[in-house]
Amino acid sequence: MYTLHISHNSSFQQVDDLSRISDYVADPQTLIWLDLEAPDEREVQLLSDEFGFHPLAIEDAVRDHERPKVDLYDNYYLIIFYAARYVAEDDLKLHLLNLNLFVGPNYLVTIRRGPINEVQATMERWRTTNAPIGQNVPYLLHALLDMIVDNYFTLMDQVVDQVEELEDTIFSRFHKGAIRDIFQLKKDLLLLRRVVAPERDVLNVLLRQEMVALRGPEMAYIQDVYDHLVRVTDSIDTYRDLLSSALDSYLSLQSNQLNQVVKALTLASIILMSCSLVAGIYGMNFAYMPELAWPWGYPFALSLMLIIVLLLGLFFKSRRWW
Repeated sequence: MYTLHISHNSSFQQVDDLSRISDYVADPQTLIWLDLEAPDEREVQLLSDEFGFHPLAIEDAVRDHERPKVDLYDNYYLIIFYAARYVAEDDLKLHLLNLNLFVGPNYLVTIRRGPINEVQATMERWRTTNAPIGQNVPYLLHALLDMIVDNYFTLMDQVVDQVEELEDTIFSRFHKGAIRDIFQLKKDLLLLRRVVAPERDVLNVLLRQEMVALRGPEMAYIQDVYDHLVRVTDSIDTYRDLLSSALDSYLSLQSNQLNQVVKALTLASIILMSCSLVAGIYGMNFAYMPELAWPWGYPFALSLMLIIVLLLGLFFKSRRWW
């Protein structure tokens, strides 16, 4: 699937003839956005024939699970970025969506494996009348990356909700499944940080303005996206620390519960051992034991056991052991 949008003097049109891309690229007054979703071999070959992209750049662009990076070629950038979202159908598991971009003087090529809401939303904003995005590549690139990074803050809000729910689960109800949720959330945050940290380096390269065609005051907007990524990184580190504290609290509470059980069993064992002492004495097979022939011997032994139990119970209670 593909869509090719052309903007010339703020006039938009969607073009179906992909063989004319090279003509549009040659016109500096024309702004091009080609969006490819799950490109086939013909569309991949188009990147080489119409844009003249380097084979290594094309190979990186169509490969999945590449690390976020930016490569500078003769007159264009290859940028690998990631959108992220929680999928409710997958028990709120974090999913990373690979987005590869070719950024040139008057064109933007996006390559993705599946739907990415930020791409469609940015394209709709760009095509509206008097669009605030502007009519050049830096503005368009900023709008797309800014929307992706802003969505990270939405993810952080969801993380906050999950952390608060976990704290309530640990301290109020102490649900045994909380430890699984803690490790899953820590894993998601680690996965997100592995993406966000390299993306800061990507924006650093863009801010150096090494490519002549992308220099200008518009590139200052990339600094805003960079600042947002720094805030996201700080939030990730903060919530990872909170989860580590929650994990320590869970283990402490679990250990405390185990100690309470062991203490209760120990005190019960002491009481039973005291009763066993009385039963053991009167269970010995000596011929001359005065109490054996006594009619009240059995009630006396039981009463003695009961008195020992009550005295030990009062003693443990006074020491706050029970």
